[in-house]
Amino acid sequence: MSLNFDGLIVGVLAFMTIGIFHPVVIKTEYYFGTKPWWLFMSLGIMCVVAALLIEDRMVSIILGVISCCLFWSIKELFEQRERVRKGWFPKNPKRKY
Repeated sequence: MSLNFDGLIVGVLAFMTIGIFHPVVIKTEYYFGTKPWWLFMSLGIMCVVAALLIEDRMVSIILGVISCCLFWSIKELFEQRERVRKGWFPKNPKRKY
């Protein structure tokens, strides 16, 4: 009997990717506002295309997870703007609103 670690690896990588994107969204909104949403979209599309074209299953899955995190980050970026507006997160005093 051999153990299959693929699911565990994908789960850990998905957890780590979500953990990485959380502060990225907060810092992006703090310094740039919602303007860079298109960057998240572009990178997400590139990851989707790469995931579809790469033959290695694990790399394709990881790129798929990253693309979903990038797309979800667009939504979170706009929600972060609202959280800042409500005072739940600090405003950047150097940025014009």
